[in-house]
Amino acid sequence: MSLDAARTESRPGRPTAQEARRRLDHARGTRLVQLRALRETGQMADDHLMSAQREAIERVLKEIDEAFARIEDGTYGTCVGCARPVPAERLEILPYTRHCVPCLRREA
Repeated sequence: MSLDAARTESRPGRPTAQEARRRLDHARGTRLVQLRALRETGQMADDHLMSAQREAIERVLKEIDEAFARIEDGTYGTCVGCARPVPAERLEILPYTRHCVPCLRREA
């Protein structure tokens, strides 16, 4: 069942597909601005800190794209570790997260 279909009967505390897309769009836009700012600083490409920041931002952008795919396939908001719902509060803070906190801790 897709997230859109599941949202016709609203479940308290869970984001709708539209809300999830809005949060992901915001997160993507923020990361793109950060990436642009890094590129505009004029720092040398081999600067270790700048390179690490760029890689981290690019990694989050990839996670955001994967979250959009999960919305489409109906698995958004479900932990990939335990298959339980990711708490709405966590999705609000990290809309692209794939894990609930206990599963994330187990992976670390």
